[in-house]
Amino acid sequence: MARLPTAVKIKKDGVEYTSNINRVQYTLHELARAAMRDSGKLITKRTKQNMDKAGIKRRLGVMKKNTQYWVRRKQKIPNLQVGYKPRGFYAGFYELGSSEHPKHAMMQNAVNDNIEDIRRIHGQYLSAVEDENKALGLIDDNEYQGDENG
Repeated sequence: MARLPTAVKIKKDGVEYTSNINRVQYTLHELARAAMRDSGKLITKRTKQNMDKAGIKRRLGVMKKNTQYWVRRKQKIPNLQVGYKPRGFYAGFYELGSSEHPKHAMMQNAVNDNIEDIRRIHGQYLSAVEDENKALGLIDDNEYQGDENG
């Protein structure tokens, strides 16, 4: 786990001010990333379940293996991307439909059907802002890219 920024102490006119702004910003950033990571895991898992339900036989293993989420860490505002890696590009044809394949919308349905679960995940992390120890327990730097199998 990355080290938390320390409090900044400023003395001015005999009064000592303590600023925890950097610590709070770090904690909020990391909690948002952790919430996105868990949301990405959920969406990826449900997308793979929807692939099984769609009855797609051809290239199913490659499409499932190449369904992944990415939480971009180095951004000022963290963001989540869920999609298909290049080797799973056929999944796009099944997702959006084509002249040869009907639209299955496996990922779109995974998101739309699980909005309440996604809100619950984000609510769990954002409610941890009030308790620093709980927040630090939820933040995990190890897994921010990949599917639920790594």
